[in-house]
Amino acid sequence: MLNVTELTGGYGSREVIRGVSFQVNKGEMLGILGPNGSGKSTLLKLISGILPPSSGAVVLDGKNVADYTPRSLARQLAVLPQLHAHAFSHTVREMVALGRYPHQRGLFSSWSAEDEAAVRNAMHLLDVEKYEETLLEHLSGGEQQRAFVAQALAQDAPVMLLDEPTNHLDINHQKELLDTVKKQAIDREMTIVSIFHDINLASMYCDRLLLLDQGRLVRFGQPHEVVQEDVIREVYGTRVRSHPHSELPKPQITLLPEVKREEPEFRIRPGDLAVSAEGVAFQSRKPMKTVSSAVINAGAGWFRTFLNRRIPADYNCPDSEEEMKEYVIQEGFRPTETVGMMTAVRTEGAVVREYTFAAGTLVIMVTAGIGTATDVSRASVREIPAGTINTWVLINGTLSEEAFIQAMITATEAKAKALAEEDVRDQLTGTVATGTPTDSLLIAATQQGTEIRYAGPVTEAGSTIGKGVFECTVEAIRRYRAHRQDSDE
Repeated sequence: MLNVTELTGGYGSREVIRGVSFQVNKGEMLGILGPNGSGKSTLLKLISGILPPSSGAVVLDGKNVADYTPRSLARQLAVLPQLHAHAFSHTVREMVALGRYPHQRGLFSSWSAEDEAAVRNAMHLLDVEKYEETLLEHLSGGEQQRAFVAQALAQDAPVMLLDEPTNHLDINHQKELLDTVKKQAIDREMTIVSIFHDINLASMYCDRLLLLDQGRLVRFGQPHEVVQEDVIREVYGTRVRSHPHSELPKPQITLLPEVKREEPEFRIRPGDLAVSAEGVAFQSRKPMKTVSSAVINAGAGWFRTFLNRRIPADYNCPDSEEEMKEYVIQEGFRPTETVGMMTAVRTEGAVVREYTFAAGTLVIMVTAGIGTATDVSRASVREIPAGTINTWVLINGTLSEEAFIQAMITATEAKAKALAEEDVRDQLTGTVATGTPTDSLLIAATQQGTEIRYAGPVTEAGSTIGKGVFECTVEAIRRYRAHRQDSDE
């Protein structure tokens, strides 16, 4: 365990670190964050004993760091400084082997099997075995950095201090190095304290974070307690947006640039949507922020092309996503900027209407087939004949994150109300349907003009979405029924 209490110190009479306190447990990885000049490297030097504190204490395994001899401290604490020039040439193996110096005993130290195993294992973990006979100066900066981390691991100390360990590394080697370090913390219960410039990497790999500003501790805690938009903006002096990692319960940040290319505002109109027997297509002049449940590019993103493609009623493909991408390419679009839906419904019957409200306008498109109408409260496994309700809500305005989610809820509720209004029934249960098993919904906004913070039913934007989706869905259902009736006759 590493315990730092009211630590103050710096260089001569100049105090850089002021009254910093924190604790790191066995098996824990702590990330130190802060802008340039905040005192991160100085804090690491004070912890390691390289700099003597003017006040406060660093206690390692119950003993003050100042009371250790240099050799005994090196057996407890491994330090990786920032990459620097070397006074002498060493091969990679020689450099890694220096990590075993604290474990040598006697006037004439001997190389043990344990030493050899530690060096071999460290080189293997950092993937530098192939360079073991290569001089360090002949390696790239990233390769040298991995060799230094291997030296620190070979030292086999229970505590390791790292100063920007991912310096000079590409993203793959950053990940591999931090995976290795994190695994050592977990498997060997090592205590890791590391400086990071990359807030996202620190958040992903560290159990706790310490944020410094001008030598003082600003925040200390779990990543979600430290990586907060207002805190990062205050300390770093820049605008950021925080969002969750896609696989981990850890926050990530996105930088928001101050300089943007000036572009004229554009407005989506009903005539911009091309409706044909092959489907409904819309190409925006610039990418729109989008949330959807489409076949390709579902979820959130920025896209320019939107397709509601008609497929045969007997369409059966083992990989519909890949097949849809091929279709998009065939039609001359780019899969990376296209949101694509499918429907077996006659797309000539698509309903496209424009609605106006105080903060902007919106265009709604609905295609509806109710052959598979389902009561979601009494849903059961069933064969899926032709039928889908696909809905687009294209908004001329700037939607907040809350508004996107609320717009989806509002549109879904309006669709369900339209089905009830038209007395659409679940054929298996006889109860009022709420949708079909394959419905798809898209909300897209130009992100220009007035900000729309909320889109629930009690807001003007939300009530307009609700009214529009309800009316368009009712009309689409009626067109579907009329076409079916004409076909039967």
